[in-house]
Amino acid sequence: MEPASTSLNKTPHKAISNGRMALLFTVMLVTAAGNTAMQSVMPSIGTALEVSDVWISLAYSWSALLWVICAPIWARRSDRRGRKAMMALGLIGFVVSMALCGAVLWAGLSGWLTAFWALIAFAAARSLYGGFGSAAPPAVQAYVASRTPRAERTQALSLIASSFGLGTVIGPALAPLLIFPFLGLGLTGPFISFALLGLVALVILRLRLPNDEPQFAARGQTTAYASGSGAPSDSNHDDDVEDEGGDGDQEARRLRWFEPRLRPWVIAGLVGGHAQAMILGISGFLVLDRLGLRDSPAEGAGPVGLVLMFGALATLLAQWGLIPRFKMGPRAATLSGILVAALGAAILGAAQELHLIALGYSIASLGFGLFRPGTTAGTSLAVTRAEQGQASGVVASVAGASFIYAPALGVWLYNISDWLGFGLIIALCLAVFALGWKGLASDQVLTTDRETFE
Repeated sequence: MEPASTSLNKTPHKAISNGRMALLFTVMLVTAAGNTAMQSVMPSIGTALEVSDVWISLAYSWSALLWVICAPIWARRSDRRGRKAMMALGLIGFVVSMALCGAVLWAGLSGWLTAFWALIAFAAARSLYGGFGSAAPPAVQAYVASRTPRAERTQALSLIASSFGLGTVIGPALAPLLIFPFLGLGLTGPFISFALLGLVALVILRLRLPNDEPQFAARGQTTAYASGSGAPSDSNHDDDVEDEGGDGDQEARRLRWFEPRLRPWVIAGLVGGHAQAMILGISGFLVLDRLGLRDSPAEGAGPVGLVLMFGALATLLAQWGLIPRFKMGPRAATLSGILVAALGAAILGAAQELHLIALGYSIASLGFGLFRPGTTAGTSLAVTRAEQGQASGVVASVAGASFIYAPALGVWLYNISDWLGFGLIIALCLAVFALGWKGLASDQVLTTDRETFE
């Protein structure tokens, strides 16, 4: 730790340039759009394959488990190998996974594979996203967090989180348009289309974002890389220089999920994440049931996409409008968001026609759009700059843990009784509020500019 007098004379962190922020935004947007496009057509694909709703939900479980295991590993590796390398690895995982998922589902729908083997192959292909796609989000979050002052970090991370929100608008909006008869792709068209878009994003990332291996490999490593590595330089070189305060000469110790600094935020993120995962798991099947579209699954992709799109717009309202407008800190965003999400879940559970379904889902999404950036920023602000890579890995891992079994559990309870599923979701939201009210640090404490002492 440096003396305060020395640290106070340091040059303050410069904001990330607009061009680089746009590039990071694009990386997250493409993967989010592809995933939500997939979610909007999977209920219809499952119905066409005559597969039980629960098995469709469980097909994501192995991928989510791999995400939980691998995200922290890639996050720590990004500290040594650089954020760009991990972003590229994540995009490669996304592209290959989407292409293979589309191919095996096409084979199932065309009769080349039985429904059982199509679903097994889909789960295996999807696991590539959990294993390798999990490298990108922690790297993007760490890149932003380590270059943003504490007082601005909630807004900066909210902007990055909103790339997911915008992606979840674009994905469901485009998915019905990508269900085209060309080459007999049909319902698998969105998979192939977004695999191609991911490939374009990968090429742009490799060409436009400077390498950062020397900077990160030198931090806390026994063998430092030479500064003249051949990495491209530009006029915005300062974006690549992290101010690590007094931690620059030491390797940050390994962060655990439930260590005291992180425990309240991890518990909130994990419990609230299960509620969010259940709503996402139920929503597509709920639309098919409430609108009577089980016998015509191809027609269900449009209404499902519409509901998801309205929910995504509500998420953007939270992340682009409410958080920056009211300068909401992590605690305020987390607690207010989870209460709004509970209200939305109650409306969604009672809705019987499309506009009420969309309204309930939108209110729930608005709440989770506040909640997610709140817990992400709270986790980031609880640790030092040198630990941002690990913190982002914890955030990604917690998010993945929510999808291991929660969507399938939600769908299973929903198939027994609507209110079993939605009752559990509401109970989880209220539990987060109760625990967070007692355990989460105040925004004033979290956002105080303590960089000089990190």
